[in-house]
Amino acid sequence: MSRFDPRGRANRALIVGVSEYDHTAPDPYGVIGQLPAVRHNRTTLEDALYRGGVFGAGEVTVLPSPSQHDFTGALRRAVSEAEGLLLLYFAGHAVVNASGGELYLQMRTARVLAGELPGAVSFAQVLSEICVAGNRAEKVLVILDCCYAGHAAGIWHRFPDPEGNKEKVLLLMSVQPNRCILGGDADIATPFTRELAEVLDEAGETWLSELYPTLKQRMDEAGYRAEEDDPQIPQALAPPWDPDADVLLAARPVPSPVPAPVPAPPAPPAPPAPPVEVPEPSPPSPPPQTPGPPPPTPGPPLPTPGPPLPTPGPLPPTPGPPPGSRRSRPLARAADSVRAVADRLGRPLLTVLLALLATGAGGYGIFALIGDAGSCAPSRELRVLTDPDLEPAMQAAADAYFASAVNTTDDGCRRGGVTVYSAGASAVVTALSERTDAWQQPREDDNPQRDIGPQPDVWIPATGADVGRVSAAQEDRVFARLESDTDPFAYSPVVLAVPRDLARTLGKPTGRPLSELVDALEAAPGTAEVHRPDPGFTDSALMATMGLYGDGDDARGAERLLTRPERPEPSAVTLLCTLPDDDAVDDRSAALVPEFLLRSGVDCHPATRVPRTAAYPDDVPGLEPTFVRVRWDHGDRDADARDDEANRFRTWLTGAEGRAVLGEQGFRSASGERALLDAESAPDGLTDTVRPAGSADSSGLDETLEEYGNAHGSGRVLFLLDSSGSMAGLWDGPSAGPGILKRTLPGLGGEDQYGIWAVHGIEGRTHTELLRFRTHPRKDAERALATAKVRDAEADPATALLDAMMFMRERGADDERPQLIVYLTDGEDDTRLTGDELERVVERAGTAGVPVAMVTLNSGACDSGRPGTLIAEASRGRCLDAGDDLVPALHDEVARVGTGEE
Repeated sequence: MSRFDPRGRANRALIVGVSEYDHTAPDPYGVIGQLPAVRHNRTTLEDALYRGGVFGAGEVTVLPSPSQHDFTGALRRAVSEAEGLLLLYFAGHAVVNASGGELYLQMRTARVLAGELPGAVSFAQVLSEICVAGNRAEKVLVILDCCYAGHAAGIWHRFPDPEGNKEKVLLLMSVQPNRCILGGDADIATPFTRELAEVLDEAGETWLSELYPTLKQRMDEAGYRAEEDDPQIPQALAPPWDPDADVLLAARPVPSPVPAPVPAPPAPPAPPAPPVEVPEPSPPSPPPQTPGPPPPTPGPPLPTPGPPLPTPGPLPPTPGPPPGSRRSRPLARAADSVRAVADRLGRPLLTVLLALLATGAGGYGIFALIGDAGSCAPSRELRVLTDPDLEPAMQAAADAYFASAVNTTDDGCRRGGVTVYSAGASAVVTALSERTDAWQQPREDDNPQRDIGPQPDVWIPATGADVGRVSAAQEDRVFARLESDTDPFAYSPVVLAVPRDLARTLGKPTGRPLSELVDALEAAPGTAEVHRPDPGFTDSALMATMGLYGDGDDARGAERLLTRPERPEPSAVTLLCTLPDDDAVDDRSAALVPEFLLRSGVDCHPATRVPRTAAYPDDVPGLEPTFVRVRWDHGDRDADARDDEANRFRTWLTGAEGRAVLGEQGFRSASGERALLDAESAPDGLTDTVRPAGSADSSGLDETLEEYGNAHGSGRVLFLLDSSGSMAGLWDGPSAGPGILKRTLPGLGGEDQYGIWAVHGIEGRTHTELLRFRTHPRKDAERALATAKVRDAEADPATALLDAMMFMRERGADDERPQLIVYLTDGEDDTRLTGDELERVVERAGTAGVPVAMVTLNSGACDSGRPGTLIAEASRGRCLDAGDDLVPALHDEVARVGTGEE
């Protein structure tokens, strides 16, 4: 086998970084905590791979905190598409089983239960997905940055590999077997990934056989430690380790040598100059501090908002883009080099050199290179916490402010810097109202510094109503005071962003409620979808949900208007990034997002997104970002200086320069007709001026969030199993009637209520109860299905369905918990679902408020006009037949209602 250069081939990289988990301590079955450093792992490695020149546009996919299902689906796609190099990277929690023989990669929904690890993917399963017969990749490199990563080598050796593809697989692992690694700092990538990216960024070609020893040496020299103070030693497995079986991972251009200057012709002799006294050279000043993050200090953090203020990881002392951003890393390396020159040559000569370079470098770059040199004191860092949807825009504003004249002294030094970070809007409201003591003095089980970030100096929520939510919920022990501006500094409506081809079906884009716009989309030809991010994470999604629910009390019914993936994307930024992953989905999907994102775009890898037109619902409040100063008790050590920095940033942000940046990002004026701040460069599909729908109300946001939680809480499922005689041939085995229902049970959890009816008989009672309707251990349900029998009788599906709808409607009358009826049949008795009987069932299905999944074990039952199709559509349920991938599809339907771990 020859040394493999994959350039020019169809290569694929799948970067999986699980930074957020649904179940964490103190949940006794949760993982040990969140991994904020892994957020930086994803961007750090993605940048390094794209700069490396092996992976081209569209060949790197980043998967942030996926579920088990999402991970395996993305891996299968990558395997099917790769023809050259397939690279799989995983960072997150990992565990080994009791025997130590298997490694489990824990995805977002992971839990740790006795005898099982739901929500995790075994490494053997990963190898099974990779080593399929259809894998056309020449080489596969698996990189693991997780605890126990070294176990993967032993699993590779034991893997049976029936297709003979195992020899393609190379392994690079962050730590030796039986070792746990530390979670890293919240502000930078973990050590292994950080060093890996640095090696890939070096000039010239980087081959795997060269990368591993270099990486190992760098980590040894840096002294990185695993838990129990063991050294962290990366591992590799390349079967066999042979230069001829090597693979190229990066090929950075090598800088051309600078040509020697051509000597100028000698000048004519000048008259002798008078002697000049040469002063004695002054002793050299100590070299400036390297602008990397200092090591974390042990012990409890000091309870002050200014340095040294407690943070989940050290903040960079140099302002500007945060560590891990695409702009800061090359600039930091350049700054280090120039400062080294300054130490040798002195500042005056350095200034002359920079003047000569000015035609080839932007003012910001030169300023960043000289701003910290020599006589400039370290600048004060202002910490700005904001909504996840606002983070890209606020970062752009912070970058522009950093380079502005108002932030520059007469000596060319920086007055201050701004670090922008975000966290879930509801989590921030809770932390500022109920957890400010823990924010100052974190505990292992209550640590806002870990879960949210450092104590903010400034909070910019997406709506001023969040300040009211904090005030209304504050408890006695409050250690932070909020001083909010009276008015917002910008405005952006929440819009229904509709693909251009679908927009014409909506008619007028303004002056209509959201529910009416959604209904119009549903009535359009084809299959339109409506997507909304997580209302618990961003205020834009929560305000969209307010409009969706309206004045009614049927949150569960309103939720059925939306396309329901297994889990909503956390933010509008992420949603707009992920929709283009599937062109067909992108073409038919409308998205509830802030309007400004349609102007500024989103910071994901370039993708061709479907052009969208904005429809402006008149009952959805818009985003009104507001400047809020946060003052912490015992934080008066540098209060005056910190106030000065906060006031300077506020003045700039709300002034002409700040408004110009906000206009470039797509925002509107915060008052008047809400005109676009930068109307000339607005994309097609936006309305020039809009009438605001009114500001959000704090109590309304809280009530909507509670209703949303109820509508997505523990569920109720009633299974109807056709037990008539015609089912005899479809009764035994995992893909027959009882077997299929059994395979959906993992989608239900201990808090869900469910029951099973056996449907048979056409006179009198049309069903018998196999499993009483209540909560159950899964084994009880499996036992009931194992004892179920076919009856020597026909069935009356119409009466059974009407009884089931009445039964479920009574149980859901007092709450908004999700519900589902599943009717599984062979379709033999559909002859009784005709005429008046069918009309009665369809009419009841449209008013009962319970979706019905009509599942038929024969093909064609879901064709247009068939009973199953009509009932499912009327109830906003789903029709499935043998032509579908029936078992996983039904499992997904049940899992959306239930709270199971799979």
